[in-house]
Amino acid sequence: MGGSGSEQSAETRSARRYRVEGRVQGVGFRWHTRERAQHLKLRGWVRNLPDGAVEVWAEGPDDALEALRTWLASGPAQARVLSVSEETVAPEGHAEFEVRR
Repeated sequence: MGGSGSEQSAETRSARRYRVEGRVQGVGFRWHTRERAQHLKLRGWVRNLPDGAVEVWAEGPDDALEALRTWLASGPAQARVLSVSEETVAPEGHAEFEVRR
């Protein structure tokens, strides 16, 4: 029946926390990140950090997470990304991808 598809997607869901440094605040980085994550069917959130970096929490298939990480390395045209760090974390089961303040 349909249960095995749900179990499989739950098993293949991974999560990553990214920290993006550079000129990444005040350039629409969070909104563009949400757009890209939604396009990749990822769930989680993005927020500005007090030190000028941006933090991203994303959950989904590994290939989509890798695609997001590749995009984060350049970001939107107005951004100047200097570095992206990545940490594997346990999925929290977010229902959507949102911009946090």
